[in-house]
Amino acid sequence: MTPDLAVNIARKAIETILLCAAPMLLSGMIIGLVISILQAATQVNEQTLTFIPKIVVVFLTLLLFGPWIIKILTVFSLGIFETLATF
Repeated sequence: MTPDLAVNIARKAIETILLCAAPMLLSGMIIGLVISILQAATQVNEQTLTFIPKIVVVFLTLLLFGPWIIKILTVFSLGIFETLATF
């Protein structure tokens, strides 16, 4: 295995990780921002108020994007096996 191939595999792995994690991270960030705006508008400064909605939204996003994430991970894994099989 050449160093270029190893770097290419590592780059694809990082891209896949970021792509798979993005929907959950973005949904958590958006719901956190919405709740923070509501807390600022109502002057309710409860720190634990954001945890439950974030957890629920992240799990719902995972359920919604789960098949897509599995497809991306499957394609990546098959690509790795095919690449390594040529050596």
